Amino acid sequence: MSEKKLPISGEKITALADSFGTPFHLYDERAIRANVKEFLQAFAWAPAFKEYFAVKALPNPYILQILAEEGVGADCSSMAELYLAEAVGLKNKDICFTSNDTPMKEYEKAKALGAIINFDDISHIDSLDQALGLPSFVSMRYNPGPLRQGGNTIIGYPEQAKYGMTDAQIFQAVVDCQHRGVEHFGLHTMIVSNELNIQYLIETAVMMFQLAVRVKERLGVSVELINLGGGIGIPYRPEQERVDLAKLGQEIEQAYCRILVPAGLGQVALAMESGRMITGPYGYLVAKAIHYKDTYKQYIGLDACMADLMRPALYNAYHHITVVGKENQPCDHIYDVTGSLCENNDKFAIDRSLPKIDMGDLLVIHDTGAHGYAMGFNYNGKLRSKELLLMESGEVKQIRRAETLEDYFATLDYPGLGKRKK
Repeated sequence: MSEKKLPISGEKITALADSFGTPFHLYDERAIRANVKEFLQAFAWAPAFKEYFAVKALPNPYILQILAEEGVGADCSSMAELYLAEAVGLKNKDICFTSNDTPMKEYEKAKALGAIINFDDISHIDSLDQALGLPSFVSMRYNPGPLRQGGNTIIGYPEQAKYGMTDAQIFQAVVDCQHRGVEHFGLHTMIVSNELNIQYLIETAVMMFQLAVRVKERLGVSVELINLGGGIGIPYRPEQERVDLAKLGQEIEQAYCRILVPAGLGQVALAMESGRMITGPYGYLVAKAIHYKDTYKQYIGLDACMADLMRPALYNAYHHITVVGKENQPCDHIYDVTGSLCENNDKFAIDRSLPKIDMGDLLVIHDTGAHGYAMGFNYNGKLRSKELLLMESGEVKQIRRAETLEDYFATLDYPGLGKRKK
């Protein structure tokens, strides 16, 4: 089971709330670094293994800098994410640019940085070649469609997902790129998200290894990089088990030796682009109870809302909640824990058993270190919260301030808005 613990004492969380105000996201640097080291060690056997952190999961340069110091690159999918990677000193093959419906300006930036360009669609090859020319190394995103069973609601079943190329298109894309002067090739896939079933992850690796062998046998092209994507899940619920990274690495190594080595592909570099698994368990949304409502149900309203954590509303996702100072009290009250948006799905928890909550209590929502702050928005004019970093030293620093009304109105050219007097 995955025990849900606070990263620091309740007293220290209360002190942070008093000092910085709520709500805020808090990230645990020490835990993130330890987790990355464990992950990289699990794949230390692989030639030139590279983890490309999915920047979309937590797009903060302070976090990216920590990961870069541990040897992690950046998986980018937009202009802003490319700039974030560049800001922390990443370039060339430390960046993988995997996007879809891609504007040419983003390809231009990726090419200027020397990033690995990972084509999502076969039509992008001609578009990029005509506009900028192709780099000497390109990668192709594979969507196996009905050839691969399974999937989940986050990405969708492969044949229903908008991402990647069909089996036939992969082979055509390699031939097309060869004719245009490309000499080096990679393969990529990303067909599942938040997967705790280690067997599914292993089967995905087997699928990609077999694809690389077929490319060599049919086209005489030796793929140089296989990116297995991300998708490693985290135990959001206390009763769930964490993925055994060492076992995952061992099982994929066995498949690598069984499939690739006999085919003369024993030097193929491996990569992954985990985001959630890297930082997800080490982020916490801290909010204050500011409203109690008793109608047909009992509601606890927080000073945070769906703008601070969208996953429960979007995916009906579970996030564990700790009431600070009441960790050992019986969970004998049933609440819906809500925000203040004019949307009835603005709920962090529904029918959740919690200790009796009083106004002013601090609630810590666990596992918000990925796709938490990043998915924020400004509906209802809500302002996104601040981000704090719990450093290895034990000190806490603010790594992103909270949004202000000035920020919200900054793009409006209208009398009385925009620059506001304090």
